[in-house]
Amino acid sequence: MVKQVKIEARDVSMRFKDVLAIQNATCAIHENEFVAIIGPSGCGKSTFLYTIAGFEQITGGSITINGKPVTGPGPDRGVVFQEFVLYPWRTVMQNITLGPEIQNIPKAEAERRAQKWIRLAGLSGFENAYPSTLSGGMKQRVAIARALTYDPEIILLDEPFGALDVQTKNYMIRDLQSLWTEANKTILMVTHSVMEAVLLADRVLVFGSRPSSIIADVRIDLPHPRSLGDPVLQQYEDEVTRTLSAEVDKSMRMERRTVA
Repeated sequence: MVKQVKIEARDVSMRFKDVLAIQNATCAIHENEFVAIIGPSGCGKSTFLYTIAGFEQITGGSITINGKPVTGPGPDRGVVFQEFVLYPWRTVMQNITLGPEIQNIPKAEAERRAQKWIRLAGLSGFENAYPSTLSGGMKQRVAIARALTYDPEIILLDEPFGALDVQTKNYMIRDLQSLWTEANKTILMVTHSVMEAVLLADRVLVFGSRPSSIIADVRIDLPHPRSLGDPVLQQYEDEVTRTLSAEVDKSMRMERRTVA
């Protein structure tokens, strides 16, 4: 069964004054796919994600969701940032039910929805805790549970593990695999880590050096959940790393020429 295209970018370009950040980026992301974006630092990965979120307006090309042009943020997309964007005066439950509250969903129904993701995110017992009392990993679990409780069609993750220590990150990667399987959502994630990308994603989109375009689309043909000990997974990691390393080298050479 062929899944419908959920997100489609065609020849997307982004220019900031005299800087052309993205040029002719084209991809199609299907319903319920988990797709990771990786590329050299500063190549426009997060910018591309924000154009899909509707936070940035593209300067060329088109982006559609379910065939309709993206003109701004919408309830069909939930965003999780690298930093823990939580309201410190609201409890875990109150932070997670913020979306349904904005949608005027009755409190009892909002809390019922939230309780499922609280349990699956390993937050049971912390419903009445405030963000200041939580670890970094728990704060990010709250942010992800909030996005899932809001029940958008698409989850956009901007380096969701970037602020976490290695041990916490490994737990979160495992948990995100389970949450994605349970949620049955389309997920697009920006990451700097090849390991994160191949562990989690169905496909890895590699962005080239600036002005960026998508230079590789690597399908990770392995079932979930995945383990770092899988030799086939290591082959995929090596493949993506080779492509990425060549672009990082190119980017560094360009920067040296600019400085010189």
